[in-house]
Amino acid sequence: MASPDISLSQAIQIVDLAGVLANAILGGIAARFARLDLVGFIILAILSGLGGGLIRDTLLQRGTPVALADPVYLGVAIVGAVVAFFIPFTGKISNRMLVLLDALAVGCWAAVGVQKGLLAGLGWLPAIVLGMTTAIGGGMVRDVLLMKVPTVFGGNTLYATSALVASIEMVILSSLGFPTVGSVVAILSGAALSLLARQFGWTLPTQVRLRKPERLTGWLAGWWSGAGRRFKKPSGGPGD
Repeated sequence: MASPDISLSQAIQIVDLAGVLANAILGGIAARFARLDLVGFIILAILSGLGGGLIRDTLLQRGTPVALADPVYLGVAIVGAVVAFFIPFTGKISNRMLVLLDALAVGCWAAVGVQKGLLAGLGWLPAIVLGMTTAIGGGMVRDVLLMKVPTVFGGNTLYATSALVASIEMVILSSLGFPTVGSVVAILSGAALSLLARQFGWTLPTQVRLRKPERLTGWLAGWWSGAGRRFKKPSGGPGD
């Protein structure tokens, strides 16, 4: 009978590959909107589905990236490109399935990135950064290739924040000696936060507006003048 850790490892790999497929299809959908040909579909799908893992493994410099060493990952990404090339994915059911797989992949990729960082001897902060990079790297590469500002930088519901929360949870639970529990919690919380953010339109603030300098100085001058009048010694008192 397989041990729970092995079963969890297999489950994580399944979710990992499902996330690769979902993001590869999302890359293909983006290629369709950009009116790219089949080559563009394949390249954009591969980088969208595998970009985060490629960046992570390149930063770690610990051998060939998993996405290239294991042919299954590359094959799944190509399948996603071909599927998106022939199927427009305009139905509600297909869109909801892609959203669910993408949400599950956020926590999964964050957990895998953190785990690999900790195993490589990195501290907790670099491990969190690596987890976030793994989760959002593919989408960022896809947007840059399409000459767009990456959606994780703003104008979208919480995505990088979900990866951050999942990465922090993974670091904390791993440091307490519960990496298996950390993986489960990271996957579930990352998916839940992503889905809730999409459902309710949660976003981070894009900017904070302060008073204009001239208005601020005018307000301070008025306040100071009023304060001076309030505390000025009254005339006509004793001793005059």
